[in-house]
Amino acid sequence: MPLMFVSAAIPADQLRLSVAPMMDWTDSHCRVFHRLLAPHARLYSEMVHANAVVLGDRARLLAMDPCEHPVALQLGGSEPALLAQAARIGAEWGYDEINLNCGCPSDRVQAGRFGACLMREPALVAESVAAMIAACKVPVTVKCRLGVDDDHEWERFIAFIDTIAEAGCRMFVVHARNAWLKGLSPKENREVPPLRYDWAYRLKRERPALQVIVNGGIADAVEASAHLEHVEGAMLGRAAYHTPYLLHQLDVAWWGGELRSRAELLRMYRPYVEAQLGKGVYLKHITRHLLGLFSGQPGGRAFRQVLSEGAHQPGADWALIEHALSLTEREY
Repeated sequence: MPLMFVSAAIPADQLRLSVAPMMDWTDSHCRVFHRLLAPHARLYSEMVHANAVVLGDRARLLAMDPCEHPVALQLGGSEPALLAQAARIGAEWGYDEINLNCGCPSDRVQAGRFGACLMREPALVAESVAAMIAACKVPVTVKCRLGVDDDHEWERFIAFIDTIAEAGCRMFVVHARNAWLKGLSPKENREVPPLRYDWAYRLKRERPALQVIVNGGIADAVEASAHLEHVEGAMLGRAAYHTPYLLHQLDVAWWGGELRSRAELLRMYRPYVEAQLGKGVYLKHITRHLLGLFSGQPGGRAFRQVLSEGAHQPGADWALIEHALSLTEREY
């Protein structure tokens, strides 16, 4: 394939820390909260199918608050023309990056011939990426696995990467384990296949011109920091969601600034919450993203319980969050 366009590069400082796209979790309410915790992190949307972007309710699917930047839109799909159209729309809506999902292993994704099964169709991915790059001016990137099922050959993985890079892609997020298309649930696919970070490190060594982000199983600040010795960045998934204060700790450790308490950070969220309530958003849609803020801390269980039981009640507002905060015994 002749190289027609090369994707725009992402500033290295924006790649150091990012939060993975997570279905049903990383909506706009979640991303605004994460932005308060980590001003320098790169944020990602939930995966949205290209067809939904083109034909669906964009105001709902592409909802984004200006404070979220830099934020990427992750697309699912396997039709180059449709992906190109969706990428153009995403860029027009203000997203700073368009990311193609080549890693999700769910049955629904497989039925639609996208996600992890695309790792067996590098030529199609390359065609899609080239079309997306030609359609928009923001960086186009790929999130992938090391392989699918019993594909454990380095040569196959690097051939996939090289084929996509030849189409103009310059940044790869590598979920450093295989995806099993049969026999494992999506949850098991995030836990059972063994992690092989060394493949991501080797990719960076052998293809130094590419930007490489490691994803998968990163649970704490020590692990996240260790990856920076080998690649451009660490992408946190479940750890960022279930223990979100880790994002703040990493942001302060890597960029400097004041380490704020959990309560102080949460109260900074109040203007956004009250603005959303004023638009008719129910509190439960916002507070579900806050439940892990006091994870492992005194009063954390009571904090979660108050929000879980009260946020769905009619008229629930910021006062419920203040009540939950009052039950935490210490602030950090």
